[in-house]
Amino acid sequence: MTEVVLHIYDVTNSGSEKTNNTILQINRFFKDGIGLGGIFHSAIQVYGDEEWSYGFCEQGTGVFSCPSSKNPMYTYREKIVLGKTDCTIFMVNQILRDLSREWPGHSYDLLSKNCNHFCDVLCDVLGVPKLPGWVNRFAHAGDTALEVAGNTAMRIKQAKTEIVSASKVAYRFLSNVTSNVTNGSSNGLQQRPGTLTSSENGNSRLQGSWFKGLLNTSKPSTSTDIDNKDEDENQQRKQSRDSAPLHHSAFG
Repeated sequence: MTEVVLHIYDVTNSGSEKTNNTILQINRFFKDGIGLGGIFHSAIQVYGDEEWSYGFCEQGTGVFSCPSSKNPMYTYREKIVLGKTDCTIFMVNQILRDLSREWPGHSYDLLSKNCNHFCDVLCDVLGVPKLPGWVNRFAHAGDTALEVAGNTAMRIKQAKTEIVSASKVAYRFLSNVTSNVTNGSSNGLQQRPGTLTSSENGNSRLQGSWFKGLLNTSKPSTSTDIDNKDEDENQQRKQSRDSAPLHHSAFG
């Protein structure tokens, strides 16, 4: 049995002193102040003085090692003993070789496949508890937000597709009913091959009106629309009176 140690760093490798100081302030507030989390790098030490972690590179494996607590890229914060593993040193070496093949550097992703995810997988194989939740909480929150946004967009797209499909089915049904009624009342007249009935010939024109009416169904009437409608009706009644023929009164 040997101890499995987690080494945690503040991520201060931006190349900008101002940005690095901002990250340190974020970590102090969110982790040290309220215990929520922060922006951290992690590595696992098991057997020997080396720690193992994962990072981005264009070619080859992203798994690498360095002297424990001495990674020059970050600012060291603390270490946590996660437990003890019953894996032998030979088993650990084989585990690291396997993970080196499974974790290429080009597949690194800040939110879904970073150094903290790698350490979780390594801890799981070694049979010790995973990292404390606060170490990778910001990445989990960001990944969850992206997933929720993607699922929401997909549901909206699916709903639009279903509405259009249902509209087409309803239109075809009504068109068939109209066609059957027209054909049934044609007094036995036969249709010449290659010609369209009046109902079929009007389908292309009716379909545009159908969808336009469907989209406008939910549009509320405004006061201007109502006033215009009343004005049109009054105008029509006036024109009807003016054009009506004069009748002589029976008493005239």
